[in-house]
Amino acid sequence: MTMAYVSIIVLVILFAATLLPAFDLGLAAFAAAFLVGLAAGVPAAEVTGFFPADFFVLIVGVTALFAVAHVNGTLDWLLDLLLRLVRGRLVLVALVPFVVGAVLTAVGTLPAAATAIVAPIALGLAARHRISPFVAAVLGVTGIVSGLLSPLAVYGITARGMGDELGIGLPASAPVTFLFGGVLTGLVVCAAFLLVGTRTGALPRGRVTPDGPGDTAGAAGVGGLAAGPPRPGPGAAARATAVAPASAPPAPDPRARAVTVACLLAVVVASVGFDMNIGYLGITAALLQQVLFRMEPAAIVARIPWGVVLLIGGLLTYVGLMQHLGAFDRLSELLRVEGSPMLSLLVLCYIAGVTSFAASSIAVFVTTMPLLPPLVEAGVSPVGGVLAIALASVLVDINPLGITGGLILGAAEPSARARLFRHLLGYGLASVVVAPLVAWAAFGAW
Repeated sequence: MTMAYVSIIVLVILFAATLLPAFDLGLAAFAAAFLVGLAAGVPAAEVTGFFPADFFVLIVGVTALFAVAHVNGTLDWLLDLLLRLVRGRLVLVALVPFVVGAVLTAVGTLPAAATAIVAPIALGLAARHRISPFVAAVLGVTGIVSGLLSPLAVYGITARGMGDELGIGLPASAPVTFLFGGVLTGLVVCAAFLLVGTRTGALPRGRVTPDGPGDTAGAAGVGGLAAGPPRPGPGAAARATAVAPASAPPAPDPRARAVTVACLLAVVVASVGFDMNIGYLGITAALLQQVLFRMEPAAIVARIPWGVVLLIGGLLTYVGLMQHLGAFDRLSELLRVEGSPMLSLLVLCYIAGVTSFAASSIAVFVTTMPLLPPLVEAGVSPVGGVLAIALASVLVDINPLGITGGLILGAAEPSARARLFRHLLGYGLASVVVAPLVAWAAFGAW
């Protein structure tokens, strides 16, 4: 048995061990990376090189910036402003992260940067208004996915450029079709979660106001999705009850609020417009405000989710070792079968989905695209093939093992992170099975 297969078996064991009490997956992943690397003859220094330093800077910088906004009250003020804009309708409140994410990626924001901006908004609204953190996170990331295939977005540009480079014959209308396919997929997923959320109580109905209680359906969700505790008594799930939002902190000092909003806008503009590193921008902006307003450093540092950094850092270090050992190539070989062109496209979608679960989706997309030309020559639609592979890659991103999941967990309330991790992991694993098939069935023949 090769070390590639050994690394796959060890990964399965790590996930199975999470069922044990007091088992830390992040620490275990670091130890597994060291031991498997030792057995494979990979020096410890090389294993350390797989540590995702870019992820560390990203999540520390963004969470430090939003920690300042939370400590000085600006984040709560911004959430109240969003609530007023949608007139307190809870369904529209939940849709705010979806719209923000779609707009950000459609104009060219990288997915990680967009998630860094959207996650605190989505999880902040969820914490304040008894919306399930899981539903809020999925809606926000689905919005990001919706805009990823626009002509200005990274996937849209890559798809068009590689299509021309590989000579698969994309028509002039392909960019518009890509955008339409991404938006349609996002709207379908969004509608499904809104329906399930309102039926289970994970998304309360009615209105709330930032100044007082609002009418919501105080329903308890099924499957642990509801954001709040169940109401006692028969028929409680169908009754309307008055629910007061979380008590708001004192209003921020106008000067501090103005500086914080300016810093947030500057970080967004610099990262989107000038392609600057959002992690370093966040650290710089947080430090500037901390010094300017003499904030206690411990109050900011304590809000950085170091447990999440450890978890995702350890997992990505181990995944990097697996890629080095060729584990994902072996997985691809296991999925490869002979068949018709459309069946081969389905297999290719599953390869993209399985690999993207624990690796960079854009990297998987770029490495999978060169496998498409033979299928196009055999009769597969070039537009449909690109759409199917792209969506199979990105729809599995909502899992806790990558940067997207790390940013979501980092933005969640500490008390909600364990449950949210389980929900995201379950959703991610289900997506690996369902998303490639749905993407292939919906778009393969376009």
